[in-house]
Amino acid sequence: MRIKTTIGGFFCALFLMTAAVGQVSAGEDSRETTGRAAGEELSLYATAAVLMDADSGRVLYGKNQDTPLAMASTTKIMTCILALEQTEDLDEEVTVSAYAAGMPKVKLYLKKGERYPIRDLLFSLMLESHNDSAVAVAEHIGKRYLPKELRNKDTAEFTAEESKLAVAAFADLMNAKAEELGCTQTYFITPNGLDATETITLENGETITKEHCTTAAELARILSYCIGESSKQDLFLEITGAKEYAFSQNGRNFSCINHNAFLNMMDGALSGKTGFTNKAGYCYVGSLRRDERTYVVALLGCGWPNHKTYKWSDTRELMEYGLDHYAYREFLPEVTLQAVEIKNGASKDGDPYGKVNVAVKGEGLKERIQLLTAEGEEVVARTEQKKECRAPVRKGDVVGKVSIFLKQESGEERLLKEIPLCLTEDVEAKDFPYMVRYLWNVYLPGA
Repeated sequence: MRIKTTIGGFFCALFLMTAAVGQVSAGEDSRETTGRAAGEELSLYATAAVLMDADSGRVLYGKNQDTPLAMASTTKIMTCILALEQTEDLDEEVTVSAYAAGMPKVKLYLKKGERYPIRDLLFSLMLESHNDSAVAVAEHIGKRYLPKELRNKDTAEFTAEESKLAVAAFADLMNAKAEELGCTQTYFITPNGLDATETITLENGETITKEHCTTAAELARILSYCIGESSKQDLFLEITGAKEYAFSQNGRNFSCINHNAFLNMMDGALSGKTGFTNKAGYCYVGSLRRDERTYVVALLGCGWPNHKTYKWSDTRELMEYGLDHYAYREFLPEVTLQAVEIKNGASKDGDPYGKVNVAVKGEGLKERIQLLTAEGEEVVARTEQKKECRAPVRKGDVVGKVSIFLKQESGEERLLKEIPLCLTEDVEAKDFPYMVRYLWNVYLPGA
């Protein structure tokens, strides 16, 4: 009986231990295993994560990378870059509305009727993540796209509904820019990242509900644009890379401290933005440049209170992964081209019975490709080309293409570019006038 009791107790204890382990692995604080890239698996806290090569836009590592999620104040990178691109003079003054002043914390505590240079509000926006500054900036720019009577109205006198119209106009600009960047699953409603839902009525009368959201891949794409492609990238980097910023306006003194701790975590840290709402959890998007490599990390749903530090450990792990596994390498794909036979083509030597072959070429085929790759990855080329064409043809006519692919270690291929193949000379058709000329030259030479 004692033996049975001992064995029973052992299996009971084993069952409880197994259940406990299951609860930990499924809990909010667990680190889930992600997909493979460059032959290694990572363990991350974030619900969705991406490591991107900012120069090419290639996702080097992804976890739930295309899942739309709330993004919190990482939204403000789009607000900032749009404000910079839409403003010629950063000393241009923004007038504060009651609606902007009424935004919830975190805030600068703007007051209705106050005026601030847009520069000051952008530092407030990006360093301290002030929600009222974001709305004041959005109203100021969005107002330009409202009917004339509202464009000419003092923003301080705006009703809440008029302020919302200006903010909605700015959100339209945000969504247009996202679409321009190829971000098809991103939708902006607010300029500060506060959670929001919007009901849209379609032309057929149906309604759809959209949420303020993005994906990890698209958030990384947006920051890549901000730091490397925008005409205002230098100003964006200046603002987001500042450790602190102080200013005085309206009889008050302000001091902003940058809360992007990653700037002090790794050599080469460039820019970034934190975010948090109850729905989004802790979010982060940041960048690093080292040895001519520029990486962007985007994290969504990276823990909830009390786990503010999860985003920093995930960011470091992904950045180190990129630095350890990827380097710039040069490739020169092997491409073999064949001349194209031109059916019924008139040869230049006048022989109507000879074959006419024309060489083809592709611009840039002999150029070396420099690409950020992992060991085991290679660049391959595939040629599609016509073997024959019918006269007449012209120099520059496209007769095929060379597709250049990055072949990953897993066997998956990613199209890098396509190069059209073109004929190198004109060929006239061997038609009746041509044959008349030929016979004349053969039988009546010099006549």
